[in-house]
Amino acid sequence: MGKPTGFMEFTRQERTYAPAGDRVRHYDEFINPLPENMVSQQGGRCMDCGIPFCHTGCPVNNMIPDWNDLVWKGDWKNALDVLHSTNNFPEFTGRVCPAPCEAACTLNLDDQPVTIKTIECAIVDKGWQEGWITPLLPQKETGKKIAVVGSGPAGLACAQQLTRAGHSVAVYEKNRRAGGLLRYGIPDFKMAKGLIDRRVQQMEQEGVTFWTSMNVGQDIPAQRLIEHYDAVVLAGGSEQPRDLPIPGRELNGVYFAMDFLIQQNQRNAGEPLPNEKDILAGGKKVVVIGGGDTGSDCVGTSFRQGAVSVTQIEIMPKPPAHENKELVWPNWPMKLRTSTSQEEGADREWSMATGEFVANEAGDLAAIRCYKVDDKFQKVKGSEFEIDADLVLLAMGFTNPVQEGLLEQLGVKLDSRGNVLAGTDDYQTSRAQVFTAGDMRRGQSLVVWAIREGRQAARSVDKFLMGHSRLPR
Repeated sequence: MGKPTGFMEFTRQERTYAPAGDRVRHYDEFINPLPENMVSQQGGRCMDCGIPFCHTGCPVNNMIPDWNDLVWKGDWKNALDVLHSTNNFPEFTGRVCPAPCEAACTLNLDDQPVTIKTIECAIVDKGWQEGWITPLLPQKETGKKIAVVGSGPAGLACAQQLTRAGHSVAVYEKNRRAGGLLRYGIPDFKMAKGLIDRRVQQMEQEGVTFWTSMNVGQDIPAQRLIEHYDAVVLAGGSEQPRDLPIPGRELNGVYFAMDFLIQQNQRNAGEPLPNEKDILAGGKKVVVIGGGDTGSDCVGTSFRQGAVSVTQIEIMPKPPAHENKELVWPNWPMKLRTSTSQEEGADREWSMATGEFVANEAGDLAAIRCYKVDDKFQKVKGSEFEIDADLVLLAMGFTNPVQEGLLEQLGVKLDSRGNVLAGTDDYQTSRAQVFTAGDMRRGQSLVVWAIREGRQAARSVDKFLMGHSRLPR
């Protein structure tokens, strides 16, 4: 805990953002960090809870009261050690995690939770600034070789843990650079990609080998990994997008959200785009179908490209502005949330479905025909109307990992949703030496859940190879 009476003396202070009119002119991060003394004060608000529910609210089980107390006392270096003991990449979660820990905070009963995410980010950013974050080399080598397929948060966390246990780890990534959707899916204005680069450099110095532009199952047979490595970890994403098969779906101007986001991140990085049509929102009326994080990222990217207008459509009803804490706390509540991208000027529509994409005389997209739905998602009679649209981005989530190539060649069993079948006790697939973690196993989820699964899978692989493991679960 921090100061015993801190939560009564100090009000909650959160990071601020650059004005929307300024930040939409670039793709850089726009958070204004809190001064160090104010971060320490916020750490002092942590209560002496009988049961710190923030522990269970956090998927990686961060020891939040411990590092809050250390920050309050000014012991930032030890706070960093405690933070890293459960989370390999707190600079990622400190920027893109929705902070279920804050929803579970006891002070959230009064809508004034400790600014856990802000403190976490401040600790690790200070660690990098001070040079405290250095490669951690294993004490001895085991001689075991492991392949990790996918370099998103699950793959990176798994690879780093296994390397620190003394194994020889190679990470295979189909894109030009490591990071998975951390690099190519999350916009730069939410998380600068230099954060990934320095972690990859740290991991390379620890002994991890990265094979990029290497699509396992296409550029290299999956069976070759089975033959060459003692264990293989499947840590790819859930990349099969949910489609909207309605009339007009084939029109020029209707695209999957991730194709749009990936292209912009590639432009920002100076990477050559694949031989596909450029998807740009500049000067267009944009409609984003889907109200989640991916849809929000499309909104912010569209404004930065110069969209004339952006409308975001969600089939679900509008959530309440405030949750009933007596019913849901300390669990994650369903309530209305507005992202920084949505604050930049998007129109949001609820309980709305799309029935048809409408073409103009040239055969290009001109509008979408929509209708309202009731609480059972049935069409409300007489509610049809049209929205002008030059560009529609489908951001309705992802159904399962892509099965062609890698998964088909390995022949691993899948669950009823099309994800790779494995439990959370051992993360082992139907093939003895093949493990899986992250979105490929659990389906589309959060970065923090991917880190958790990558760490836990690493322990299972280590135990499988060595008969025991000293890695934390």
